[in-house]
Amino acid sequence: MQHINIKLRMKSVHFLLNVAILALATSIACAYDPSPLQDFCVAIDDPKKALFVNGKFCKNPKLVKPNDFSTSGLNIPRPTINAVGSNVTMVNVDIIPGLNTLGITLVRIDYAPNGGENPPHIHPRGSEILFVAEGTLYVGFVSSNQDNNRLFSKILKKGDVFVFPIGMIHFQVNLGHTPAVAFASLSSQNAGVVTVANTVFGSNPPINPYVLARAFKLDKNVVIKLQKQFFAENNS
Repeated sequence: MQHINIKLRMKSVHFLLNVAILALATSIACAYDPSPLQDFCVAIDDPKKALFVNGKFCKNPKLVKPNDFSTSGLNIPRPTINAVGSNVTMVNVDIIPGLNTLGITLVRIDYAPNGGENPPHIHPRGSEILFVAEGTLYVGFVSSNQDNNRLFSKILKKGDVFVFPIGMIHFQVNLGHTPAVAFASLSSQNAGVVTVANTVFGSNPPINPYVLARAFKLDKNVVIKLQKQFFAENNS
């Protein structure tokens, strides 16, 4: 009888272990864009002529053209005369409809000389790999509270590559006296962007300044000033 009980316990342990592994695998699989079940799904705005997949309507495959998988102009420098001194050109599913369901995005980032930056931000739905095409960049990301918010940073030169894990706050700054250019790929057709300062201080409606004053250990009047500044930028 005791032998049977041990066997039953062992079976229960194996069953629970298998359930735990399956749950973990499912959570990992759901953390990224779903794998497509067709060759392609070119996004289209007319629901009468389409199927709904990954947040976009699919064009009839018989109507798909080469231009649905192409764009141009990433060789052209973008203006960087703005508050942060950078310009991000996103090539996602909104630009190339054929990216729908494929789980990738391409980005060109132009940086102004002497400190032009892509300020601290998050991509909630994708990891990023960055390639420096011209210039010298100081880049980095900060890990989560669980990892004690460690900073992983490095100075990159032309030809260097750096990876920003999904959901981590990260940034890039041009250390050079000439314009810099980088290209990046993200593991989502629409990775999303949350710019930290604009989101915290420029939300609509504004967060109660007492909340931010205590969180950032600032005087309430300083918070109110920052909120006015970032709200104006977000709504200009």
